[in-house]
Amino acid sequence: MGKRLYVLSSGTLRRHQNTLVLETDEGKRFFPIEQVEEVHVFGEVTLNKRLLGFLTQQHIPVHFYGHNGYYIGTYYPREHYNSGYMILRQAEHYLDEDKRLDLARRFVDGALFNMRKVVRYYKNRGKPLEEVELAIERHQERIATAKDISALMQVEGQARDAYYEAFDIILDNEDFAFEARSRRPPRNRINALISFGNTLLYTAVLSEIYHTHLDPRIGFLHATNFRRFTLNLDVAEIFKPILVDRLIFTLVGKGQLRARHFDDDMGGIYLNESGRRIFLEAWENRLSTTFRHRGLRRNVSYRRALRLELYKLEKHLIGEKPYTPFRARW
Repeated sequence: MGKRLYVLSSGTLRRHQNTLVLETDEGKRFFPIEQVEEVHVFGEVTLNKRLLGFLTQQHIPVHFYGHNGYYIGTYYPREHYNSGYMILRQAEHYLDEDKRLDLARRFVDGALFNMRKVVRYYKNRGKPLEEVELAIERHQERIATAKDISALMQVEGQARDAYYEAFDIILDNEDFAFEARSRRPPRNRINALISFGNTLLYTAVLSEIYHTHLDPRIGFLHATNFRRFTLNLDVAEIFKPILVDRLIFTLVGKGQLRARHFDDDMGGIYLNESGRRIFLEAWENRLSTTFRHRGLRRNVSYRRALRLELYKLEKHLIGEKPYTPFRARW
Protein backbone atom coordinates (compact mmCIF):
# COMPACT_ATOMS: atom_id res chain seq x y z
CA MET A 1 0.00 0.00 0.00
CA GLY A 2 2.51 2.57 -1.15
CA LYS A 3 4.73 4.16 1.51
CA ARG A 4 2.18 3.84 4.32
CA LEU A 5 2.55 0.65 6.31
CA TYR A 6 -0.79 -0.53 7.73
CA VAL A 7 -0.50 -3.17 10.44
CA LEU A 8 -3.87 -4.86 10.94
CA SER A 9 -2.63 -8.14 12.45
CA SER A 10 -1.32 -8.64 15.98
CA GLY A 11 2.31 -9.45 16.59
CA THR A 12 5.72 -7.86 17.08
CA LEU A 13 7.22 -5.00 15.10
CA ARG A 14 10.99 -4.70 15.34
CA ARG A 15 14.09 -3.49 13.57
CA HIS A 16 16.50 -5.75 11.70
CA GLN A 17 19.35 -3.70 10.23
CA ASN A 18 17.63 -1.22 7.86
CA THR A 19 14.40 -3.17 7.68
CA LEU A 20 11.17 -3.27 9.66
CA VAL A 21 10.12 -6.80 10.53
CA LEU A 22 6.54 -7.69 11.41
CA GLU A 23 6.23 -11.07 13.14
CA THR A 24 2.75 -12.58 13.37
CA ASP A 25 1.25 -16.05 13.67
CA GLU A 26 1.40 -16.19 9.88
CA GLY A 27 5.17 -15.63 9.78
CA LYS A 28 7.52 -12.73 9.14
CA ARG A 29 7.15 -9.85 6.71
CA PHE A 30 9.98 -7.49 5.86
CA PHE A 31 9.65 -3.82 4.90
CA PRO A 32 12.78 -1.93 3.75
CA ILE A 33 12.88 1.33 5.66
CA GLU A 34 13.30 3.45 2.52
CA GLN A 35 9.88 2.24 1.39
CA VAL A 36 8.09 3.41 4.55
CA GLU A 37 7.10 7.01 5.35
CA GLU A 38 4.60 6.36 8.14
CA VAL A 39 3.18 3.42 10.10
CA HIS A 40 -0.46 2.84 11.07
CA VAL A 41 -0.99 0.25 13.81
CA PHE A 42 -4.47 -1.29 14.15
CA GLY A 43 -3.54 -4.66 15.64
CA GLU A 44 -2.16 -5.49 19.09
CA VAL A 45 1.49 -4.89 18.32
CA THR A 46 4.52 -5.12 20.58
CA LEU A 47 7.47 -2.83 19.90
CA ASN A 48 10.51 -1.58 21.83
CA LYS A 49 12.64 1.50 22.39
CA ARG A 50 15.21 0.38 19.84
CA LEU A 51 12.55 0.42 17.15
CA LEU A 52 11.27 3.84 18.21
CA GLY A 53 14.82 5.20 18.10
CA PHE A 54 15.22 3.82 14.59
CA LEU A 55 11.92 5.37 13.47
CA THR A 56 12.98 8.70 14.98
CA GLN A 57 16.23 8.61 13.02
CA GLN A 58 14.24 7.97 9.85
CA HIS A 59 11.62 10.65 10.67
CA ILE A 60 8.74 8.15 10.54
CA PRO A 61 5.61 8.85 12.65
CA VAL A 62 3.53 5.95 14.01
CA HIS A 63 -0.25 6.30 14.36
CA PHE A 64 -2.05 3.98 16.78
CA TYR A 65 -5.71 2.89 16.60
CA GLY A 66 -7.91 0.81 18.87
CA HIS A 67 -9.33 -2.53 17.80
CA ASN A 68 -12.46 -0.78 16.51
CA GLY A 69 -10.55 1.76 14.46
CA TYR A 70 -10.58 4.63 16.97
CA TYR A 71 -7.56 6.88 16.84
CA ILE A 72 -5.54 6.52 20.06
CA GLY A 73 -2.50 8.68 19.44
CA THR A 74 0.68 9.23 17.47
CA TYR A 75 4.34 8.65 18.12
CA TYR A 76 5.56 11.91 16.65
CA PRO A 77 9.36 11.79 16.20
CA ARG A 78 11.50 14.71 17.25
CA GLU A 79 10.62 17.55 14.88
CA HIS A 80 13.41 17.88 12.34
CA TYR A 81 11.94 20.80 10.41
CA ASN A 82 10.76 22.75 13.43
CA SER A 83 11.16 26.51 13.12
CA GLY A 84 11.02 28.84 16.10
CA TYR A 85 10.09 31.66 13.77
CA MET A 86 7.13 29.73 12.32
CA ILE A 87 5.90 28.68 15.77
CA LEU A 88 5.94 32.32 16.85
CA ARG A 89 3.93 33.28 13.77
CA GLN A 90 1.41 30.53 14.51
CA ALA A 91 1.08 31.66 18.11
CA GLU A 92 0.73 35.28 17.00
CA HIS A 93 -2.12 34.40 14.63
CA TYR A 94 -3.81 32.32 17.31
CA LEU A 95 -3.58 34.94 20.06
CA ASP A 96 -4.70 37.82 17.82
CA GLU A 97 -8.50 37.39 17.65
CA ASP A 98 -8.83 39.08 14.24
CA LYS A 99 -6.03 37.07 12.65
CA ARG A 100 -7.32 33.82 14.09
CA LEU A 101 -10.89 34.51 12.97
CA ASP A 102 -9.69 35.41 9.48
CA LEU A 103 -7.87 32.10 9.10
CA ALA A 104 -10.72 30.12 10.63
CA ARG A 105 -13.16 31.70 8.16
CA ARG A 106 -10.93 30.57 5.30
CA PHE A 107 -10.96 26.97 6.55
CA VAL A 108 -14.74 26.94 6.90
CA ASP A 109 -15.24 28.60 3.52
CA GLY A 110 -13.09 25.93 1.88
CA ALA A 111 -14.99 23.15 3.65
CA LEU A 112 -18.41 24.47 2.61
CA PHE A 113 -17.28 25.12 -0.96
CA ASN A 114 -16.20 21.48 -1.29
CA MET A 115 -19.43 20.25 0.32
CA ARG A 116 -21.37 22.15 -2.33
CA LYS A 117 -19.07 20.74 -5.01
CA VAL A 118 -19.81 17.17 -3.95
CA VAL A 119 -23.55 17.84 -3.79
CA ARG A 120 -23.50 19.48 -7.22
CA TYR A 121 -21.54 16.55 -8.64
CA TYR A 122 -24.33 14.14 -7.72
CA LYS A 123 -27.08 16.62 -8.55
CA ASN A 124 -25.69 16.77 -12.09
CA ARG A 125 -26.07 12.98 -12.20
CA GLY A 126 -29.77 13.10 -11.47
CA LYS A 127 -29.97 13.14 -7.68
CA PRO A 128 -32.61 15.59 -6.30
CA LEU A 129 -30.24 17.72 -4.23
CA GLU A 130 -31.30 21.28 -5.08
CA GLU A 131 -32.53 22.03 -1.55
CA VAL A 132 -29.39 20.69 0.07
CA GLU A 133 -27.19 22.77 -2.20
CA LEU A 134 -29.19 25.92 -1.48
CA ALA A 135 -29.05 25.30 2.27
CA ILE A 136 -25.24 24.97 2.22
CA GLU A 137 -25.00 28.10 0.08
CA ARG A 138 -27.08 30.07 2.60
CA HIS A 139 -24.80 28.98 5.42
CA GLN A 140 -21.74 29.87 3.39
CA GLU A 141 -23.02 33.42 3.05
CA ARG A 142 -23.03 33.70 6.86
CA ILE A 143 -19.30 33.02 7.20
CA ALA A 144 -18.25 36.62 6.64
CA THR A 145 -20.58 37.92 9.37
CA ALA A 146 -19.62 35.41 12.07
CA LYS A 147 -18.29 37.58 14.91
CA ASP A 148 -16.19 34.97 16.69
CA ILE A 149 -14.94 31.38 16.50
CA SER A 150 -17.97 30.04 18.37
CA ALA A 151 -20.37 31.60 15.86
CA LEU A 152 -18.23 30.34 12.99
CA MET A 153 -18.24 26.80 14.37
CA GLN A 154 -22.02 27.01 14.61
CA VAL A 155 -22.24 28.01 10.94
CA GLU A 156 -19.98 25.13 9.98
CA GLY A 157 -21.95 22.65 12.08
CA GLN A 158 -25.30 23.72 10.65
CA ALA A 159 -23.95 23.57 7.12
CA ARG A 160 -22.61 20.08 7.73
CA ASP A 161 -26.00 18.97 9.11
CA ALA A 162 -27.61 20.22 5.90
CA TYR A 163 -24.92 18.48 3.85
CA TYR A 164 -25.47 15.17 5.64
CA GLU A 165 -29.06 15.20 4.41
CA ALA A 166 -27.62 14.47 0.98
CA PHE A 167 -26.15 11.14 2.04
CA ASP A 168 -29.37 9.10 1.98
CA ILE A 169 -30.36 10.71 -1.33
CA ILE A 170 -27.00 9.92 -2.91
CA LEU A 171 -26.68 6.37 -1.55
CA ASP A 172 -30.34 5.27 -1.60
CA ASN A 173 -29.35 2.11 0.27
CA GLU A 174 -31.27 0.92 3.34
CA ASP A 175 -28.20 -0.95 4.64
CA PHE A 176 -26.41 2.41 4.80
CA ALA A 177 -29.13 4.76 6.05
CA PHE A 178 -27.62 7.86 7.60
CA GLU A 179 -30.36 8.92 10.07
CA ALA A 180 -28.14 11.26 12.13
CA ARG A 181 -24.46 11.82 12.81
CA SER A 182 -23.20 9.69 15.70
CA ARG A 183 -19.56 9.41 16.67
CA ARG A 184 -18.62 7.62 19.89
CA PRO A 185 -19.85 5.08 19.21
CA PRO A 186 -21.07 5.15 15.59
CA ARG A 187 -24.66 3.93 15.65
CA ASN A 188 -24.84 2.65 12.08
CA ARG A 189 -22.69 1.66 9.12
CA ILE A 190 -22.55 5.02 7.37
CA ASN A 191 -21.46 6.73 10.58
CA ALA A 192 -18.80 4.05 11.06
CA LEU A 193 -17.45 4.82 7.58
CA ILE A 194 -17.44 8.58 8.17
CA SER A 195 -15.62 8.22 11.49
CA PHE A 196 -13.05 5.81 10.08
CA GLY A 197 -12.43 7.90 6.97
CA ASN A 198 -12.13 11.13 8.95
CA THR A 199 -9.62 9.50 11.30
CA LEU A 200 -7.47 8.43 8.36
CA LEU A 201 -7.60 11.95 6.98
CA TYR A 202 -6.61 13.47 10.34
CA THR A 203 -3.53 11.25 10.53
CA ALA A 204 -2.68 11.84 6.84
CA VAL A 205 -2.64 15.61 7.41
CA LEU A 206 -0.67 15.15 10.64
CA SER A 207 1.98 13.16 8.77
CA GLU A 208 2.24 15.91 6.16
CA ILE A 209 2.57 18.60 8.85
CA TYR A 210 5.58 16.69 10.16
CA HIS A 211 7.39 17.50 6.90
CA THR A 212 6.78 21.25 7.18
CA HIS A 213 7.86 24.01 9.59
CA LEU A 214 4.39 24.10 11.16
CA ASP A 215 3.53 22.99 14.68
CA PRO A 216 0.52 20.62 14.70
CA ARG A 217 -0.45 21.72 18.22
CA ILE A 218 -1.52 25.23 17.16
CA GLY A 219 -4.77 25.25 15.20
CA PHE A 220 -7.08 28.16 14.48
CA LEU A 221 -10.62 26.91 13.88
CA HIS A 222 -10.23 24.18 16.51
CA ALA A 223 -9.11 25.57 19.86
CA THR A 224 -5.56 24.92 20.95
CA ASN A 225 -6.05 23.30 24.35
CA PHE A 226 -5.11 20.06 26.05
CA ARG A 227 -5.58 18.04 22.88
CA ARG A 228 -2.26 17.01 21.40
CA PHE A 229 -2.92 18.19 17.85
CA THR A 230 -5.41 20.65 16.33
CA LEU A 231 -3.92 22.09 13.12
CA ASN A 232 -4.53 18.82 11.28
CA LEU A 233 -8.22 19.02 12.23
CA ASP A 234 -8.45 22.49 10.66
CA VAL A 235 -6.93 21.44 7.36
CA ALA A 236 -8.86 18.15 7.26
CA GLU A 237 -12.19 20.04 7.24
CA ILE A 238 -11.43 21.26 3.73
CA PHE A 239 -10.67 17.80 2.37
CA LYS A 240 -13.33 15.67 4.09
CA PRO A 241 -15.97 16.08 1.35
CA ILE A 242 -13.68 15.31 -1.57
CA LEU A 243 -11.50 12.61 -0.04
CA VAL A 244 -13.58 10.84 2.62
CA ASP A 245 -17.19 11.35 1.54
CA ARG A 246 -16.63 10.77 -2.17
CA LEU A 247 -14.76 7.58 -1.31
CA ILE A 248 -17.64 6.37 0.88
CA PHE A 249 -20.16 7.03 -1.89
CA THR A 250 -18.00 5.06 -4.34
CA LEU A 251 -17.40 2.07 -2.05
CA VAL A 252 -21.06 1.75 -1.08
CA GLY A 253 -22.44 2.68 -4.49
CA LYS A 254 -20.37 0.02 -6.25
CA GLY A 255 -21.13 -2.62 -3.62
CA GLN A 256 -17.52 -2.97 -2.54
CA LEU A 257 -18.58 -2.51 1.08
CA ARG A 258 -21.64 -4.39 2.31
CA ALA A 259 -23.36 -5.15 5.60
CA ARG A 260 -21.11 -8.18 6.15
CA HIS A 261 -18.08 -5.90 6.46
CA PHE A 262 -19.32 -4.47 9.78
CA ASP A 263 -19.56 -5.78 13.33
CA ASP A 264 -21.58 -4.68 16.36
CA ASP A 265 -19.20 -4.08 19.26
CA MET A 266 -20.24 -2.71 22.67
CA GLY A 267 -23.23 -0.85 21.30
CA GLY A 268 -21.46 0.60 18.28
CA ILE A 269 -21.07 -0.41 14.65
CA TYR A 270 -17.54 -0.69 13.24
CA LEU A 271 -15.77 -1.95 10.16
CA ASN A 272 -14.39 -5.44 10.71
CA GLU A 273 -10.91 -6.39 9.51
CA SER A 274 -11.99 -7.36 6.00
CA GLY A 275 -13.93 -4.10 5.72
CA ARG A 276 -10.93 -2.11 6.90
CA ARG A 277 -8.70 -3.75 4.32
CA ILE A 278 -11.10 -2.75 1.55
CA PHE A 279 -11.35 0.81 2.84
CA LEU A 280 -7.59 1.20 3.34
CA GLU A 281 -6.77 -0.04 -0.15
CA ALA A 282 -9.31 2.37 -1.64
CA TRP A 283 -7.99 5.16 0.61
CA GLU A 284 -4.46 4.65 -0.65
CA ASN A 285 -5.71 4.68 -4.23
CA ARG A 286 -7.64 7.88 -3.55
CA LEU A 287 -4.63 9.68 -2.08
CA SER A 288 -2.53 8.54 -5.04
CA THR A 289 -5.05 9.77 -7.61
CA THR A 290 -3.74 12.73 -9.58
CA PHE A 291 -5.52 15.78 -10.91
CA ARG A 292 -4.56 18.91 -12.84
CA HIS A 293 -3.44 21.55 -10.35
CA ARG A 294 -4.43 24.96 -11.66
CA GLY A 295 -1.79 26.88 -9.77
CA LEU A 296 1.11 24.57 -10.68
CA ARG A 297 -0.29 23.70 -14.11
CA ARG A 298 0.70 20.07 -13.72
CA ASN A 299 -0.73 16.89 -12.27
CA VAL A 300 -0.38 16.27 -8.53
CA SER A 301 -1.77 13.60 -6.20
CA TYR A 302 -4.26 14.33 -3.46
CA ARG A 303 -1.56 13.35 -0.97
CA ARG A 304 0.64 16.07 -2.46
CA ALA A 305 -2.30 18.49 -2.32
CA LEU A 306 -2.36 18.10 1.46
CA ARG A 307 1.29 19.16 1.66
CA LEU A 308 0.73 22.07 -0.73
CA GLU A 309 -2.11 23.26 1.48
CA LEU A 310 0.30 23.47 4.40
CA TYR A 311 2.85 25.38 2.35
CA LYS A 312 0.16 27.93 1.49
CA LEU A 313 -0.63 28.26 5.18
CA GLU A 314 3.04 28.89 5.94
CA LYS A 315 3.12 31.71 3.39
CA HIS A 316 0.05 33.26 5.00
CA LEU A 317 1.58 33.14 8.47
CA ILE A 318 4.80 34.88 7.40
CA GLY A 319 2.86 37.51 5.44
CA GLU A 320 4.00 36.40 2.01
CA LYS A 321 0.62 35.52 0.47
CA PRO A 322 -2.95 35.30 1.88
CA TYR A 323 -4.13 31.73 2.31
CA THR A 324 -6.80 30.45 -0.07
CA PRO A 325 -8.25 27.00 0.71
CA PHE A 326 -8.18 24.13 -1.76
CA ARG A 327 -11.24 24.03 -4.00
CA ALA A 328 -12.21 20.94 -5.96
CA ARG A 329 -12.57 21.47 -9.71
CA TRP A 330 -14.52 18.72 -11.41
